Amino acid sequence: MSTLTYTPIADIPQILETARSAFESGRTDSVAFRKEQIAQVAYLIKDNEERLREALHADLGRHPQETDLLDFGPTLSEIRDAYNNVEKWVRPQSIGFSINWFAMSPKFTAEPKGVALIIAPFNFPMFLLLGPLVSAIAAGDAVVLKPSEQTPATSQLLGELIPKYLDPELYHLVNGGVPETTKLLELKWDHILYTGNGRVGRIIAEAAAKHLTPITLEVGGKNPVVVDPKVDIKMSARRVLWGRFSNAGQICLCPEYVLVPAEFQDTLVEALKEAYHSFYPDGPDNSDSISRIVSEAHTARIKRLIDETKGEIVLGGNADVSKRYIAPTVVRDVAAGDALLSEEIFGPVLPIVPVKDVDDAIAFIRAREDPLAVYVFSPDKQFQRKVFKSTRSGAAVANETVISAGVPGLPVGGIGASGYGYYSGKQGFEQFTHYRATLNNPGWVDKVAFGFRYPPYQKDYKKYVKALDAPLPPRPGSRSVAAVAKRWGFWLVFALVGASSVLLTKSGRLAQLKSRA
Repeated sequence: MSTLTYTPIADIPQILETARSAFESGRTDSVAFRKEQIAQVAYLIKDNEERLREALHADLGRHPQETDLLDFGPTLSEIRDAYNNVEKWVRPQSIGFSINWFAMSPKFTAEPKGVALIIAPFNFPMFLLLGPLVSAIAAGDAVVLKPSEQTPATSQLLGELIPKYLDPELYHLVNGGVPETTKLLELKWDHILYTGNGRVGRIIAEAAAKHLTPITLEVGGKNPVVVDPKVDIKMSARRVLWGRFSNAGQICLCPEYVLVPAEFQDTLVEALKEAYHSFYPDGPDNSDSISRIVSEAHTARIKRLIDETKGEIVLGGNADVSKRYIAPTVVRDVAAGDALLSEEIFGPVLPIVPVKDVDDAIAFIRAREDPLAVYVFSPDKQFQRKVFKSTRSGAAVANETVISAGVPGLPVGGIGASGYGYYSGKQGFEQFTHYRATLNNPGWVDKVAFGFRYPPYQKDYKKYVKALDAPLPPRPGSRSVAAVAKRWGFWLVFALVGASSVLLTKSGRLAQLKSRA
C-alpha cells in the first residue's frame, strides 16, 4: 500500500487564508485566466496519464480501460464543456422584456461565491475531484480540494501535480483523514461540495449549517432496476452486469438490485449467467477485468452481507478479504428485509428481487428512500413512463446503466436522501456561482411613473399601484380580456413617454428645453 503524506493540521487555516487572499486579489475575474486554468487541468491528466493509471491500479486494482472510460473520459468532457462555454455562462443575463421594468435595465450576473471546499470519495478520484474543480474554476472561485485518504497513491500524486499545473495560491489540496477533514469543516467556506455516503453527508451538512454555508451533496443510495419481460434480455443482462460490476460495484450510480416479475426470474438469471461467462471466460478469479475493493474493511463488510443473505447465490459469492477481492456475485430470490437490501452494497453483488408485476415493483421502490437513479429495461415507452412517473430519483434512465453521468450537458445530482444540488456542466458551474441582481433606474422614471411612492401618500394611490401590478391571469372559465387591454394601454403611453425622455436625454435636447423655460 502506498504511503500518503498528510497535510499538517496546523497549516490548514493558513491554506484557507492564502486561497481567500488570492481570490480577493481579483485575478479570477478574468475569463481568459479561468480558461487557462481549466486547460491546465486537462494537461495535468494528459501529461501524467500513465502515472495516474498506475496509481489508480495500486489503489483500486483497476484495469486501465475502466480508468480511461470512467475517470479520464468524463473529466476531460467536463473540461471541454467548461472551456467552450464559460464565456457564455458568465455573460450578464437580461430578464427579458417587461413593460414595467425595462427602463431600469434589470439583469443578473454570475459572480463567484468565493472559496470552495470540494471533498471527494475514493471510487472515482479523478472525475469526482477534478470535475467539480473545473466547475469551480469556471465560476471564478478559489478552491481547496480534499481527496480520499483511502486512495493513497492517487491522492499523493494529485498533491504533487495540483500546485505544478494550477495557480498555487488559488488552488490547494489537503491530504489527510478524519482529523484533517474535521479541521476543514470547522472553517468558514463559501461553498462545500461533497460526494460520498449519507452518514458523512449529514456530518458535513451540520458543520456547514453553523456558518450558513451552502452545500452540494451527492450521497448515492440503492438504485433499482425494473425489468419488463418484453425486453431484449441478452442486451439487458450485459448492461446490468456491466453497470453493477464495473469498478467492482463502487459507483454511486450502480444498479443495486433488480425487480423482475417472479415468472420471468429464471429467464433473467439464465441471461445473466450467459453474460457473466462471456465477461469472465476463465472465471472472475483469473480475470484482470475485476477491480478490487478499496480496503479490507469494506471487503469484510460486503462479505458479511453475502454471508447473511437468505437469497440463493447463483454466481460468484466467494471473497478474499486480505486481497480486497469480492467475486462478481448474483443472488436470486432476495426478499424485502434481506441483508443485501439493508444498506448500499457498494460492491459487485447484484440481488434479484422477484415481484408480482410492475405495480408491485413501483410500490417496492416508493417504500424506500429516493435513489440517485431508477433504471428501466423495456422497449415499451408507456412502461418506462409509468415507472418514471410513479417514482422519484436523481436520474431516470431507460435501457442503460451508469453512463448518464458522463453525458455532457446532463446534470448529475440526487433528490431526497440521495443528495441535493448538482455537479457537471452548466449546473455544476451554477453550484459555485452567485447570481447577483442589478438594475439602474434613471431619474425620469419618477416623473412619469414612480413619483407617487414618496410621502405624503395620496388618497388616489391605488390607481398608480394597480398600473404597476402585473395583470392577473384570466379567471378560470372567463374569456374577458378587457382589463388586460386597458392596462396595456396605460403602459404603452408610459413606454412612449419613457422612450422619448431617453432620446431627449441622450441628445441633450431635454437640457436645452429646460434652459429656455
